[in-house]
Order: sequence, then C-alpha cells, then structure tokens
Amino acid sequence: MLEAAGSGMEAQRAALDVAARNVAAAEVDGRSFARLVPRFAFDDAGGDDFADGNEGGVVRYLGTTTEPGVVPDAIAEMVSVLDAQRAYEANASVFDAGKRLMERTIDVERI
Repeated sequence: MLEAAGSGMEAQRAALDVAARNVAAAEVDGRSFARLVPRFAFDDAGGDDFADGNEGGVVRYLGTTTEPGVVPDAIAEMVSVLDAQRAYEANASVFDAGKRLMERTIDVERI
C-alpha cells in the first residue's frame, strides 16, 4: 500500500513538473514550444489475480513525449496542474493512512 501510494506521488510530482513547464512555455511571447506529455506505465507487481494477494501495483514515470504542432495553452495546462495536485494529495492521504495502520499494528504487537 505504501509503495503504490509512494509511486503515485512520484508520478504526480513528475506530471506537475511537466505541466509547469508547459505553463511557462505557453506564457512566452513570440516563440512556439511543443507541448510535453508525461508518459507512465503501471507495473502490476504479480498480476491482477486478487486471490494470490498481489493486487497492488506501482506507477512508473517513463519520461515525456511531445505533441508535434500542439502549442501549450496556459489555461488547459493550469487545469493539468490542478488535476496532478489533487491526485498527489489523494496519494499522500493513502500513504498517511497506510503509515498510521502500520504504526497501530506495531503498537498492538507490543502489547
């Protein structure tokens, strides 16, 4: 659970970086920059068979690609920033819940 949430946080941080670059590129007057798009892959970590206990997985950031001929639009890129920020916060909440669960488990084992 912690690994999946952590990898999601890393992926959304990368998406935030890419969106911030696109916002900056959209704000430059007189020059045209290609829009960058982050690429991700999902590592299933054991298949999608829930019976084997390996239902988790992690998201891997693979880098960026460009959309040829597509110039970043500042408003659309700000929406991408907000989406990535919300997804990061959701992953952080899951990570925090997993951390508290592990702390409670350790406390119970001490008793």
